[in-house]
Amino acid sequence: MAQIVGGFLVPHDPVMFVAGDAAPADKAEKVWGAFETCAQRLADSGATTVIIVGNDHYMLFGTTCLPKYCIATGHLEGPLDQLPGLKRGQIENNEALATAIAEHGAENGFDWSVARSFTTDHSFSIPHQLIVRRAEELSGRSIAAIPVYLASAVDPYITTERSRELGAQMNAAIEAFAGDDKVAVIGSGGISHWVGTKESGKVNEAFDRRVIDSCCSLDMDGLASLSNEEILEEGGNGAMEIRNFLCAMAAVNPVSTDLVEYQPVPEWVTGLGFIELKVA
Repeated sequence: MAQIVGGFLVPHDPVMFVAGDAAPADKAEKVWGAFETCAQRLADSGATTVIIVGNDHYMLFGTTCLPKYCIATGHLEGPLDQLPGLKRGQIENNEALATAIAEHGAENGFDWSVARSFTTDHSFSIPHQLIVRRAEELSGRSIAAIPVYLASAVDPYITTERSRELGAQMNAAIEAFAGDDKVAVIGSGGISHWVGTKESGKVNEAFDRRVIDSCCSLDMDGLASLSNEEILEEGGNGAMEIRNFLCAMAAVNPVSTDLVEYQPVPEWVTGLGFIELKVA
């Protein structure tokens, strides 16, 4: 049977790649170091597959077809939005597990949109490159990766509660899978940030700390209770990505957490938090 070995909540800030020198050196060092810490811990976990829960940024699905949640079950490559130091390439998918998650969902009231060929964007590819690929280097073993995309950046949004329910369905599907995979789940998203608005560059540390506290105390009820209006007002449109955190937390069903790092970095337009989700 497949086994869930843990997970992480991490940012996917593209500004780190296009304006790396903009942030104060001490903050930048801590953020890059946090990615390295997560990579080492992933390597140590023995994970053979990582599910990365991210979201479209009007790049992949456009404005005409906006699935509430989608899983890639076939050929995989990316990212579409190539950044300095983040180049497009083919990615090893775990097609059998991804298909099993979608089929389990269909049997239990979750109608997954399925991509039989998929190109990722930076919400998947930043944690994939900085954590998963780096963990492969550190461990000397191959680690497959499955993209899950939620409607957490573009209206109409998936609800916070449905994000949580979807994560629980993923948990059940993984545990029912007949393979011997060891699975980690990464929730990929910023905390407070405003995308394409006049407030861009603002970071609300108080809101970030509230979200971090809820995640670290495993208070999924509190996190799910945040209304869209409250999130948009206090954390910006980018903070709708906390849905990715909720989904990953429910998928892992952790018993404890560890705050790896938090840095508010207005120069990178985002509050950047890193939390490990532990199952033992």
